[in-house]
Amino acid sequence: MRILVAEDDTVSRKMIEKILEPYASCDLVEDGAKAVDKFKAVLEEGESYDLLLLDIMMPVLDGQAALSQIRDFELERGVTPIDGVKVLMTTALSDPENIFEAHVSGCEGYLVKPITRAKVVRELVKLGLVPETKGV
Repeated sequence: MRILVAEDDTVSRKMIEKILEPYASCDLVEDGAKAVDKFKAVLEEGESYDLLLLDIMMPVLDGQAALSQIRDFELERGVTPIDGVKVLMTTALSDPENIFEAHVSGCEGYLVKPITRAKVVRELVKLGLVPETKGV
């Protein structure tokens, strides 16, 4: 499995990578613009990501805008919404407006910080990316 993590906080980015280490290789970027560029480059190479984790509040381009550009790029390439990359938004914002906007933009899940191994694994199981394990 291949995952792209876009998170502006270095500590959070490394922590998420460590959580995902048993399940996937991760590419790490620090803002939404770099996430879009990396996603496009990988797709143009004929490869793909299985999952994106996008922080909503990032510099240069926030997670919502990055997701919108990624979904547009997928459509341009003939990737249907059902076949598109799975996306989990990560944020400290748990208000209903942000959650609603994230889902409208095309994410499959929403992780409220602090991010924990249990939260991440639950979402991976829900998305069918890893099998269910005891204690999850």
